[in-house]
Amino acid sequence: MSDGNAQHRIGIALVVAAAVAWSTAAFFTRLLHFDSWTILFWRGLFGGGAIVLFLLVTQGRRGARDLVAMPASGWLVAGLSTLGMVTFIPALQLTSVANVAILVAVQPFAAAAIAWIWLREAALPRTLLASAVAFFGVVVTVSGAGGIADYRGIGLACVMMLALSVMTVAIRRHRETPMVAAAALSNVIGSLISIPFARDIGAPTAADLGVFAMFGFCQVGLGLTLFTLGSRLLPSGQASLVATLETPLMPFWVWLAFAEVPSARALVGGALVMGAVVADIAAGRRAELAQPAER
Repeated sequence: MSDGNAQHRIGIALVVAAAVAWSTAAFFTRLLHFDSWTILFWRGLFGGGAIVLFLLVTQGRRGARDLVAMPASGWLVAGLSTLGMVTFIPALQLTSVANVAILVAVQPFAAAAIAWIWLREAALPRTLLASAVAFFGVVVTVSGAGGIADYRGIGLACVMMLALSVMTVAIRRHRETPMVAAAALSNVIGSLISIPFARDIGAPTAADLGVFAMFGFCQVGLGLTLFTLGSRLLPSGQASLVATLETPLMPFWVWLAFAEVPSARALVGGALVMGAVVADIAAGRRAELAQPAER
């Protein structure tokens, strides 16, 4: 029991750290004035390189072997991750950061439903309740959208959310597959498919490449690696729910750097999501502490 509780705590810590890393995406996107495909190419190149380096340092030949002998489940995760990436950046460019960030909060609701259909994995009542609160926060936020660009951005963010929700459940279902290697592969695929569409692929200066490197290493490489490792230790719905800590942090960094102020509805929705995450983690901690006393 104690080993299980320790793994659960480690899983939460890893996914929280992943959420912090992921939350810098909007900051880097606002910093780089290029078309979406150019950003995807360079971000994927550096992000994939960071994950490959991590594999080689930590696993040596085994890591290299995982990269070249990817099973079908790894390709599934890589494909879903790629779909999430190629819809995420243009969504950030078309609508507000707050709208995209809070749409990510639908993931627990969608992941829990997909896990029930695919794995027959029943979510804890507290996680379902917290997911409902997070979903309501999304409704509050998106209800303030207006204009064709907003709706296009929101539509792309919905595709991203569904792709990452299925990816979360796939990681849980196929624990034996090399998921970190799959994350590296997804970045390589994203870079390759961006080449024909990137208008400014050769335009970045040395300073721009430095920003792209930070984008790839910190936000992509570190974020995906931490989430892949952490989500294997948590139920699918809870892993996605904890990851929604990214939601209030994304507009915070952009507000801090670019004075992009979220709307009142986005602030209310973000507060609901944040409250749902904290409440779920706190309830889980109380249940964990109560277990020894019940014996």
